[in-house]
Amino acid sequence: MLFISPRAFLRRHLAAPLLGLESPLAGRTVLVTGASSGIGEATAREVAARGGTVLLVARRAEALERVREAIEEAGGTAHAYACDLTDAEATDALVARLLEEHGAVDLLVNNAGRSIRRSLEFSYDRMHDFERTMAVNYFAPVRLILGLLPAMRAQRFGHVVNVVTWGVQIKAPRFAAYIASKTALDTFSRIAGRETYGDNVTFTNLRLDLVRTGMIAETDVYRRSPAKTPEQAAALVVRALEDRPLTVNTWVGDVAEVLNLAFPRLMDAISATASKRFPDSAAARGQRE
Repeated sequence: MLFISPRAFLRRHLAAPLLGLESPLAGRTVLVTGASSGIGEATAREVAARGGTVLLVARRAEALERVREAIEEAGGTAHAYACDLTDAEATDALVARLLEEHGAVDLLVNNAGRSIRRSLEFSYDRMHDFERTMAVNYFAPVRLILGLLPAMRAQRFGHVVNVVTWGVQIKAPRFAAYIASKTALDTFSRIAGRETYGDNVTFTNLRLDLVRTGMIAETDVYRRSPAKTPEQAAALVVRALEDRPLTVNTWVGDVAEVLNLAFPRLMDAISATASKRFPDSAAARGQRE
């Protein structure tokens, strides 16, 4: 469910089609992390098609070059920057380079992430699962935000879209490491947005449901579950960039959030019972498929 202002709605659905107006992304510099595949790649292509200059960031240099070349062949503008965002020094160096080469980054999409689906039963000796999900899903985007925010505030324009998860609202069992890390980013951005509101720098938390990417490939049950395509997810990211809503939610997530607040123990019981139908994958149990 996407909530946008009346002005944004009129611009998108009435004024823009009738008057042939450009996308708000035209002429903007947009940084997309995790841009070498999946949602990040699809988002980068869509932003470039709307006239934005895309800064592609991911670990895999070869894959990034493929995306950059495809965008430029289609008439767009893109620059590739290979970087491991869990490396603090490398990330700080990336921020310095981006500011030197492009000035302020206008819009940031924190898409890079890591998901782990594993019960606590199989996590007692796996503290590193929690550490690595926090490194990718929380500390990396926060470091980027802190590095790019001063320039955004100085130019009095900026927007950050965080690709998080509907699990922030649902609190699904077996996802303690993943959902906790995404919830941390979700909460950080809500607070940061209140501090930067007067500088016209805003944040959107995009609480996505299941998307058919490599992130879910190891989980057996997801192979038979309905899921969005990366292109469908990217369309939501682009709408969040253009309309700058506070959150982008699913109706399932909204209902679950209300029920979790109104009937917490009942929802605990329902979630515990339902989760038994979908046991840990062989990989989560440390076994071969």
